[in-house]
Amino acid sequence: MSAGNIFLKFFSVCLSVVVTLILIFLLYRVGLYSYGFGYRVFTEKPMASEENAKDKVVQITSDMGAKDIGDLLERKELISDANLFVVQLMLSAYRGEIKPGTYTLSTSMTAREMMQIMSAEEEPETEEET
Repeated sequence: MSAGNIFLKFFSVCLSVVVTLILIFLLYRVGLYSYGFGYRVFTEKPMASEENAKDKVVQITSDMGAKDIGDLLERKELISDANLFVVQLMLSAYRGEIKPGTYTLSTSMTAREMMQIMSAEEEPETEEET
């Protein structure tokens, strides 16, 4: 075997090891991200505590989809991740139940509490007879 063949064989093995290590690292990072995202779907905390809460008014229109609503809530700093909100909404009982309207939401609410408010049936206003 010549020195050139030995060098090519050594280089080929080193390259294979490096590519394998890079793939293992990437799979590890994707796994960590996926686990963290999946965990947050069910355990996401509010943006602020009750003491530091701020009320924000949001306007939901009939042409808004889940992504649009998530983007709006993220811009208003009511949630931290619009994509996470979309997944939470798709997995919740409130999927397709968000109603158009103007809502006052708090930074101390979880995404589920916001969904509950935005999908609640409006109570009909009745006049009391006096």
